Amino acid sequence: MSSDDGIKVYRNLEEEFNQLDLHRPMRVERYEAGTALAYDITAVDSAQRARVRLRIKKFVGGGFAGQVYQVEIMQIDSASGPIEGLRVGGVYAMKILIPPSNFSLLFRNLLYWIGFQGPFQLQVNPSAARAGALWQKFIRRAAKIQFGAESAVADIHATFVDDTLGSCGELSEWIAGRTWRLEVDDHLDELKHWFKGKNADPQKLGSPEYRAKFVFMREFVALLHQMGAHEFARQYEWSTWKSQPNCLKRNGTTDSFSNGLTAVDFRAGLALLPFLPMSPGDFKLIATGLLRGSLVQFDRGNIKKLKRYTAAHKENFAGMERMLEELEGAEKIYRNSVPDITHNHVRLLYSPTLWSTLLKSAITGWRVKDLIDRRCRDQLQKNTLLTLLFGFLGLIPLAGRFFRRIWGQPFWRAHYRMILTSADYLRRAARAKFIERIMSWHRAGRLSNLRAPLLSRQIWRCTYHWPLSLLPAGIHKLLTDRQFARERLDYYLVRPVRLYFNNELREQWLRDMVAEGREKHLLNDADAGVILSQIDEPYIQKYLKSLAVHVCTLPVTQVVSVIAAIIYVLANPDMPRAQAYAIGVGIIALFQVVPISPGSLVRGLYVLYLVIKERNFKDYNIAVFLGFFKYIGYLAFPIQMTYRYPALARFMAGHWATEAVHVVPVFGERGALLEHKIFNLFYNWPLTIRRRMRKRSERRAAMPPRYWHIVLCAVFATGIFAISDMMYLDKFGYLPNLKVIWGLAAIVPLVIGLVATLGAGGAPLWKRIAGAALCGLAVGLLSPVLSGLWGAHAPIGVYAMAIAGIWRAFVFTIIAVLGVLFTEIKMPEPDERTID
Repeated sequence: MSSDDGIKVYRNLEEEFNQLDLHRPMRVERYEAGTALAYDITAVDSAQRARVRLRIKKFVGGGFAGQVYQVEIMQIDSASGPIEGLRVGGVYAMKILIPPSNFSLLFRNLLYWIGFQGPFQLQVNPSAARAGALWQKFIRRAAKIQFGAESAVADIHATFVDDTLGSCGELSEWIAGRTWRLEVDDHLDELKHWFKGKNADPQKLGSPEYRAKFVFMREFVALLHQMGAHEFARQYEWSTWKSQPNCLKRNGTTDSFSNGLTAVDFRAGLALLPFLPMSPGDFKLIATGLLRGSLVQFDRGNIKKLKRYTAAHKENFAGMERMLEELEGAEKIYRNSVPDITHNHVRLLYSPTLWSTLLKSAITGWRVKDLIDRRCRDQLQKNTLLTLLFGFLGLIPLAGRFFRRIWGQPFWRAHYRMILTSADYLRRAARAKFIERIMSWHRAGRLSNLRAPLLSRQIWRCTYHWPLSLLPAGIHKLLTDRQFARERLDYYLVRPVRLYFNNELREQWLRDMVAEGREKHLLNDADAGVILSQIDEPYIQKYLKSLAVHVCTLPVTQVVSVIAAIIYVLANPDMPRAQAYAIGVGIIALFQVVPISPGSLVRGLYVLYLVIKERNFKDYNIAVFLGFFKYIGYLAFPIQMTYRYPALARFMAGHWATEAVHVVPVFGERGALLEHKIFNLFYNWPLTIRRRMRKRSERRAAMPPRYWHIVLCAVFATGIFAISDMMYLDKFGYLPNLKVIWGLAAIVPLVIGLVATLGAGGAPLWKRIAGAALCGLAVGLLSPVLSGLWGAHAPIGVYAMAIAGIWRAFVFTIIAVLGVLFTEIKMPEPDERTID
């Protein structure tokens, strides 16, 4: 169903709540598209006040810092004239500084309270929101100095308070743009040199948009530190792996890779605590913060340094004197609004100004969150003891919240009074609570558009939904929605089989993916057109069919691992249940991390079957190797298609790899560094390896092949294991298993693979692999035979030698092949002066 259907469901539930005629208002987590809102705003640059009416066009998303909407202004009422930057009919970004998720809100507020011993100020303190907006204005002006245009930083127009959500908010420029395109680059080695500051060949250096963004963000961070906005720079530190989506490239700026890059987000969501780094870059940030004397970091700037910077560039900051004065005043109120023992420390013992501001800001925050009405606010402002008591009640779980409600708001007093005196009102209040919960479940995807209204008419069903809501949304829905469960099972178990046999369904599958790729900016219109025009080509049909087989293998490993775990638990009835279950879980986990799994074996064998059936190695020369490996094997065919169908290959690899990484919390955000790293790992790095190996093969073609050294390798390696076995036999009387000699079992076959490929001269890659595999096989079979026949306790039983030989042959063959592949991958690219 469409999003419009979901909005209709929400509106109907909202109407049901209103018909219950409660004294309290409905709890709102976020707004839906089409909602009309009105705010009293304050312009950032002129401090003008106005009344604006706007309409939500769409909900963009939400994180720890708040929730973002695209809005259209419908009306502006200003007694002091037009507001610069705002116009009726204009489209803007609106950010309300409260997360839509209860967990995000709780976690954010907890970290902030630990760091600053107070509520999240950007949400509850208009001076804090104002200070952040003013800092952004100065940063925008400074961007003109560094980058030649203020447009390098998104403009911010006004701040306001949202009484419904209980939070401060801001209206900013709407940036129509994207994060980055995933670029094909088969010279990642050159890119690696460039990042390290080494000389890189400009003719080979790829990923231009990626590099342009890196340079922009690095220079922007330096600018922020230069002007004193030290902790704002955290939003753009490349090494945090999550800052990249804060920089967008404006649409229509394709003339240059660096043009149009725009910093859009300056509101931090989480406080950075010295004992809780949450990204790789946080370690450096914590260290530099300590050097500045900032133990806990959030969004603190250095006003003195900003003044020196503006004084040094007077012509660029002309007309901003009033804003600088306002910023200084807002910063003072903001920083004195929380105890913040790491910065205020001894001032808490003697400063009446600090404590006065603390209490005033607390009252303001309670009013912003709608905990108190105007009358209660006036009462608290006149009585310090009552203010302290109201604050103390907030520290008491459950009961404190109840007493603050009946103290601060008349509607809560009336609500609770009616609950205690009217059975009918109690019933309506309970129903309203469940309706609010149903709205939340519906938004989270736990309830479908059909089941949400049904549940509101049968409230008793919420009793079993409530405990299930602690589970992930997908599992909750799977357990409570029979139709959804059937659809999911059909999608994962039946659909892959239909894709294999149904040509039209495969084509529609590709068309749907292309449409999704265009929507998510993985594809531009030109590439999409090329892909759709190639659908009927024979090779495309062949690859689509192979991709369907890949999809079929997705559940194989999970099914096998669960069956293996169940068999183990049932086969050990005497083992304590807790231990048996723990080992069973360990078996399932082990299947997820091994490089070759049952699913990847099935996939690899299918590709091998195609090679033999069609007698065609060329069209499968990458997929036949990658297909056997877990995870990366899913991209075997997209990578195989690169040179024949580059647009389709790039899209398929980007689609599969990035969709997988987006399940990772925070770091898996679209446009973040992890997405690009995964794309490079699974797509660009195999291309780089392929290019280097092709070049190496061309150089080797002029050399004679060599194989005699493989025999010497087998002799020496067999001798090493035979000596080791004989020493063990002499001490214990039986052959060692692989666990005992794991060091030799890992190192020696790897060396076999290394020596086999380094000494093979002009031999092609497949013969190098075959030679190493035969060598590993021979060593595995011969070493236990030699030591078993001629060792100190010879002869050893044939069964013992056979078991040891089979296991060694299996393991040594695999490791020797991996040794060849590892060596080929790690060998430097051949230049014009060297031949292998």
